[in-house]
Amino acid sequence: MAISVAIETPLQDDVRALVSDLNDHLLPLSPIEFQFKMTVEQMAGADTTVFVARDENGVAVGCGALKDHGNHVGEVKRMFTRPTVRGQRVGSALLEAITTLAKAKGVTRLVLETGAGEGFADAYRLYERSGFTRCGVLLDYPDSEHSAFYEKWLTLAPAQ
Repeated sequence: MAISVAIETPLQDDVRALVSDLNDHLLPLSPIEFQFKMTVEQMAGADTTVFVARDENGVAVGCGALKDHGNHVGEVKRMFTRPTVRGQRVGSALLEAITTLAKAKGVTRLVLETGAGEGFADAYRLYERSGFTRCGVLLDYPDSEHSAFYEKWLTLAPAQ
């Protein structure tokens, strides 16, 4: 399957549906108070860049975002791929696009928070295969048994 990944607004009906499916997917996996979801309106903010993966028919099959926290720190947010395309490297393509933009923006530390438990095993595998390593609590997240934290240190490309 041919997948394209591009920066898009999250304020599109099909992207809203994708984020809604992500929220539904997360509901049974951890307590609601430990689900740190951005709304599509928040994702449309100036500090966040949203990437959408589309199949050859233009159907939105995955998403992810880069939130800029300043001080060379970027955060991966709202990573999701539809179950029908899992295992086809859509998540890897999204993370690669996010990482490339992070480097271009001068981010040297890329971080993320995800849930903890068996329901997140595929996410852990994706992040670890993409060069992320487990780390302690970060940003303003609470220290909780319901969260796992990852970081990836980026080397910036030399200026041309």
